[in-house]
This record gives sequence, structure tokens and C-alpha cells, in this order.
Amino acid sequence: MCQLLGMNCNTPTDIIFSFEGFHRRGGLTDHHADGWGIAFFEGKGCRLFLDDKPSVESPVAALVRQYPIKSENVIAHIRKATQGVISLANTHPFMREMWGQYWIFAHNGNLENFTTPPGCYYNPVGSTDSERAFCYILESLRQKWCQPPALEELFAEVARLAAELHAKGVFNFMLSNGEMLFVHCSTKLHYIVRQAPFPTAHLVDDDVTVDFSTVTTPRDRVAIIATLPLTDNEHWTPLAPGQLVLFRDGAPLLTTTAHHVAAT
Repeated sequence: MCQLLGMNCNTPTDIIFSFEGFHRRGGLTDHHADGWGIAFFEGKGCRLFLDDKPSVESPVAALVRQYPIKSENVIAHIRKATQGVISLANTHPFMREMWGQYWIFAHNGNLENFTTPPGCYYNPVGSTDSERAFCYILESLRQKWCQPPALEELFAEVARLAAELHAKGVFNFMLSNGEMLFVHCSTKLHYIVRQAPFPTAHLVDDDVTVDFSTVTTPRDRVAIIATLPLTDNEHWTPLAPGQLVLFRDGAPLLTTTAHHVAAT
């Protein structure tokens, strides 16, 4: 299946270190070679880079690796196709507008026999179950609310939709509007929160080390979420199957299990 990478921070931060290891999983240290993409929120805007080539040999990935774009919310995806041909239209992350905001979505998994009727507001362009699920989530939210609801109400509804789709197959996903990052685990997702005192980290996929204390300030806080841990000398927290977590300002804010929602 695919690989997911997300970042949520309390101050604009670049993701070059994490992406250096992550992009190697697209055809070098792993076999996810059916395209890749990454989205960076900057204020109300969003930079979206997509390529249907493997990330390890993509000129677009080379650009991203050399371009220290700073963002508070990032979603990246390396594809191993289960549904839909290898094409730009089927490459994650997907982007749509809702409530005057850009929304970004990426999915790792497989929703077999998942179909939806045409939506009033959102319909897939490509042929993946992932984009259908994204459109279904946004259509459901847009039909329910014309304007953004209270955060707790939104979280509860996303949790309900995530549980509904989780029952139809493997549904690991990341969803963001640039202000917060929703992360849902169906099988595998891990996260780490880096804050002062900052550690020295070493990548799993490459012999690269960085001392974060030299490139941060004491108030910085950064949450990194990935399908599998990106470093081998830090403690990553695994999410439980069926768990939805909302990250804001570089830390988990709300979380749910199969039975309850709680603030953290």
C-alpha cells in the first residue's frame, strides 16, 4: 500500500529532513513507485506538487528537496496503486475548496466496492477509491454545514465519517485545511512531537543526522506523522486502528477511539 507523511507545527517550518528519508521509499528503500505528491499550506494558499513518476527519480522531488518551503501544515503521499491507473489525475494529495478554504487529502489503503452517487458539490476527477472517499467526506460536511462549524462538532462528524469508511476497508488518511491536520489510522500510522529540548535525529532510510536544537527556537513545536517511523533513534507513538487524531499547533488536540472522543 501507499505511504503517508504529515507535518503540523506552531510556526512555519520546513520538512526537508523528513522528506529526505520519505522520498527514498518511493522506489529505493521501498517499492511505492506509482507516483507521489506533497502539499504545503502557506496562509490561505497551498503549494501542491504532483508527479506520476517514482519520487526517488522525480525532478519535482529534487526541487522540493532543495527548496526549504516553510509551512505549518504539510501532507505528502507516495503511491502504490491498488485502484486506478498510474496517472496525474490519480496522484495524491487531492485538493478541493470548501467554506472558502483549500482542503487537502491523502489516503493509504483500499476501499473495495466503494461507490457513491454523484455529489452536488464534489465529484472525483480520477478513478481512485481515495478521491471518491475524499469527495464523499467533503460532500457530507458541505451538505451538513454551509459555514465552518465549531471545532468539536467538525471533529465529531469527521470521526463518524472515518468510522463509516473504515468499516469498508483499509482507510489510513490525512486531511487538512491549513489550520489543523486530521489523521486517521486504520492499520499503521505513527507520530512524534519534537519540542525543546530538541533532539538529534537519524534517518532510517538514509545515513543523515540533524541536530534540531541548531535550527529551532525554544518555543517551536513540530508534530511529524508517518506510516512508518522515519528515524531510528527517537520514540514514535503508534496510533490505534480506528483512532482519529486532530493535530493543531504541533500537538494532538482531540482524539477518538472506537468508543469515545476526548481532549488531550
